Amino acid sequence: MKLSILDQSPISEGLSAKEALQQSIQLAKAGEAFGYTRYWLTEHHDLGGLASSAPEILLGVIGAHTEKIKLGSGALLLPYYKPYKVAETFNTLATLFPNRIDLGIGRAPGGAAEASMALTNNFLENVWKMPELVAELIQFLHDDFPDSHAFSNVKPAPVPDVPPEIWMLGTSKKSALLAAENGVAYAFGEFMSEADGQASMKSYRENFKKSRMSASPKTLLTVTAICAETEERARELALSSSIWKIRSAKGKGAYIPSVEEAKREILSSEEKQVKKQMEQKMLIGTPEQLQERFQALQKEYETDEIMITTTTHRFEDKINSYRLLAEAILF
Repeated sequence: MKLSILDQSPISEGLSAKEALQQSIQLAKAGEAFGYTRYWLTEHHDLGGLASSAPEILLGVIGAHTEKIKLGSGALLLPYYKPYKVAETFNTLATLFPNRIDLGIGRAPGGAAEASMALTNNFLENVWKMPELVAELIQFLHDDFPDSHAFSNVKPAPVPDVPPEIWMLGTSKKSALLAAENGVAYAFGEFMSEADGQASMKSYRENFKKSRMSASPKTLLTVTAICAETEERARELALSSSIWKIRSAKGKGAYIPSVEEAKREILSSEEKQVKKQMEQKMLIGTPEQLQERFQALQKEYETDEIMITTTTHRFEDKINSYRLLAEAILF
């Protein structure tokens, strides 16, 4: 099994956004040392507690601080951008860091409606045009426009020897079918979906069309996991993430609270139920417990790679969680 990292650059209470971004650099370096395959950064806009609004910028910095771990966006939100500019940006990264760059793309807004309006005047229109945007992006990255096309002589320079690897990120059969139709890799976000992920993965595999990018289907599954030496400690650490999300829903989630502060939070009956549902979606436990859970997920989803997102208040606890999982599963 391969393990990878999905990072949101969370801002813990008492830290600045700059310190959160610096921690992302340290997490990528640690992930490489632990044996993780990929490190991806999310794209979010005006969401309290997250500093990852421009993954393409931070990936350049992280690439300079690492040597071999694959780096990518998880996801770059394509409806906000012209495919040509995306191709230029990720071609630049792929030129700087050969054979290491993933271009994960998605269609979600990544923030409130007001943030979407601030970014573009036609987000919803471009969501509907997502198939066309994906096709155009592939044509730019692989120099695949017909001679009669207006962009046939337009090159997204610099052109690397190895193009970025395209991944379609999604939480439904719709995204799975779009990935299959274009012959690109597919990542299912199990941690943020109530949909039948196994059905989406199956639909992707059954409908996959061989392409110049991939001769066969390629998938990964993204989960939320928190690992510690004891289950009790892992569940304590998970409180910070749960309370932060509940606060965010009320417009108060500016920072990731400490475990101690999270324990003091007074929740309504409805919020207690929400917290319970959140933690049911998380994989929480000891290395031995999570090793068993991961192996079951690998079999259920028929995937060779699981990507992990972990949010804790203390950076040391996050690093320890990734370390324990790597030692239990990779070695």
